[in-house]
Amino acid sequence: MGLIHTEIMLKNPRYPDLHPMKVKALVDTGAITMCVPEHVALQLKLEEVEKREATIADGSKRSVSYVGPLQVFFDNRSSFCGAMVLGDTVLLGAIAMEDMDLVISPKHQRIEVNPDSPNFAQAIVM
Repeated sequence: MGLIHTEIMLKNPRYPDLHPMKVKALVDTGAITMCVPEHVALQLKLEEVEKREATIADGSKRSVSYVGPLQVFFDNRSSFCGAMVLGDTVLLGAIAMEDMDLVISPKHQRIEVNPDSPNFAQAIVM
C-alpha cells in the first residue's frame, strides 16, 4: 500500500471569525498525534501549550511546539485535538482518525467514514 493523502479542513475554535483552512494531509496510522507545519499554525493562530519531544522518522529526537486547540473536519465528522508543529505537510494521526471513526480503504487508497456508522462517529469506551 502506498502513501495515502486526503483533504481535511482545519479550524481554530477560539477564533470563529478566522477562516478555516482546507489542506492536503498525509494519513499516517503509525503517528499518534496531528502534526502541522509552522505556516499552518501561524495562519490559524494556534497557541503553544507546551514543548514536547518528538521522535521523527530517522529516529532522532527534536523539541517541538505543541499547539491548540485545533478542530479537524473530514466529510460529516469532526474532532478536537492538539498538534505538534513539525514538518512541511499536515499529518493526520491515529487519535483524530479514531475520534472521527474513520477507516482506511487499502483497495481505494483513501480514508473514509466507517461504513458501519455512516451518520455519526461511534467509539468503544470500555
